[in-house]
Amino acid sequence: MRAALLAALLAVVSVPSARAVWLGRLDPQQLMGSWYVLAVASGGKDFALERATRSVEGVEVMLTSQNTLKMRASRHRLERCHLQAVELRRQNSGWVFGNPSLGVLEYRVLGTNFRDYAIVFTQLEAQEEAFSTVELYSRTALASQEALGRFAKWSRSLGFLSQQQAELQRDFTCAHKVFP
Repeated sequence: MRAALLAALLAVVSVPSARAVWLGRLDPQQLMGSWYVLAVASGGKDFALERATRSVEGVEVMLTSQNTLKMRASRHRLERCHLQAVELRRQNSGWVFGNPSLGVLEYRVLGTNFRDYAIVFTQLEAQEEAFSTVELYSRTALASQEALGRFAKWSRSLGFLSQQQAELQRDFTCAHKVFP
């Protein structure tokens, strides 16, 4: 009986969505700071066409005293850098943030070791289009094999096809515009 319970528990913990639940118990301060976005999977309608031209992006994550995430980002859009700042409010569960008035329905950390990488899921709604993305955040300009493998695994498990996934070009011009 104990062996059956242990096997059932291990099966639940090994499912990707179950791992995201455990993040609610971790210290949110560990997500703060500068990150490179090195890979993206996106359901956006133009992503498959522009994925080959997208360069590494930068994100600065800050936690306010009101438990909101403030994010400054330098995103690669239509052959240029787009600087943006957003504030996301904590939702009812642990690591879920959002701001529907800005088109961010959900921002969730799916998996991380906090030291090197984070896999981030975002549900967006922009100009009558709803889509989701999975991004590989990295503290360094090169992602570890572990991080790339986890990114690929999460992307596939969430239904992203290979043409909806991309490792971003190693041009850091856009990323460095956001870092302090």
